[in-house]
Amino acid sequence: MNAVSRSFDSSKNGFFVSFNQDCTSLAVSTNSGYRILSLNAIDTLVEICENETEDICIVERLFSSSLLAIVSLSSPRKLKVCHFKKGTEICNYSYSNTILAVKLNRVRLVVCLEESLYIHNIRDMKVLHTIRDTPPNPNGICALCTDSDNCYLAYPGSSTIGEVQIFDTVNLHCKMMIAAHDSPLAAMIFSPSGQLIATASEKGTVIRVFNVSDGLKLYEFRRGVKRCVNISSLAFSPDAAFLAAASNTETVHVFKVDDPKDMPVGPSGGNLSGEDGAQGWMGYLSKAVSASANYLPAQVTGVFNQGRAFACAHLPHHGYRNVCALTMVQKVLRLLVASSDGSLYVYNLDVIDGGDCNLIKQHK
Repeated sequence: MNAVSRSFDSSKNGFFVSFNQDCTSLAVSTNSGYRILSLNAIDTLVEICENETEDICIVERLFSSSLLAIVSLSSPRKLKVCHFKKGTEICNYSYSNTILAVKLNRVRLVVCLEESLYIHNIRDMKVLHTIRDTPPNPNGICALCTDSDNCYLAYPGSSTIGEVQIFDTVNLHCKMMIAAHDSPLAAMIFSPSGQLIATASEKGTVIRVFNVSDGLKLYEFRRGVKRCVNISSLAFSPDAAFLAAASNTETVHVFKVDDPKDMPVGPSGGNLSGEDGAQGWMGYLSKAVSASANYLPAQVTGVFNQGRAFACAHLPHHGYRNVCALTMVQKVLRLLVASSDGSLYVYNLDVIDGGDCNLIKQHK
């Protein structure tokens, strides 16, 4: 449900796409305007509002409200907050540099620049705090928890390695730093409750899930082995039982996030996450690795401690930037993938057996 919403520079790729916080709507913007579309049905995308007067590069909707945060290509340093049903502009703010991402929940609005973050109180839009001199973050990678009670902000703590800084936007202080990856961060997302954070690096082969309360790594999922990819989006399901990852390839992976208490323990004390933990050939290898952990290098045992994809969806193309969401549509959990080619793909997800996800609808 909690999807990484920052997508693409519409001046380069045609479309910026973002799901709202509860994935009930999709915002699409181009250099000729924006549209907000309802996701309540599979067969039809009902247009909630449309504006064809501006060259929009970012548009973010606050849940199912009429509040929109908008940035235009012609004024990339200016944020406008609008009420689309009334057709009014509530306020606008200008910043020292180009706005790369905007995140909002019911308590806070965060504006991400390349080397600073501005935290606003969403009720009156006053700047409560500014995080200055952050490591260079040219892609505007950041995540804001949608839960108002766990109102955490995550952003890269380094431009050379995958450090995650977690900031408490209510009490306005740093909560912790998580050393998540060896390579710089490419994507991250909080679970809907804010108890978990999932991360991916620029290498794109491994996705990790950490406990936000103490920073401990709970899961490690392997997206692929042979090729490095650009992971552009991570998304938890509403109950945080599943985690989806989309990249610039034709495959979207869905991982099953099990209860850590129920999972087999690896040789180093970590979880053997993944549905094949104790079954089949991989299960046999995992047991063999556990038995011979004292003799094998750590990097070898680490590979077998990584869970594999529970389900996969295949897109009809590759090379585009994709944003994914796991959300309930017509009372069934679906995988949604919005692509920079201007398409929305809706897949069925078998929550019991996983496997290949069936494409049930494509919207252009």
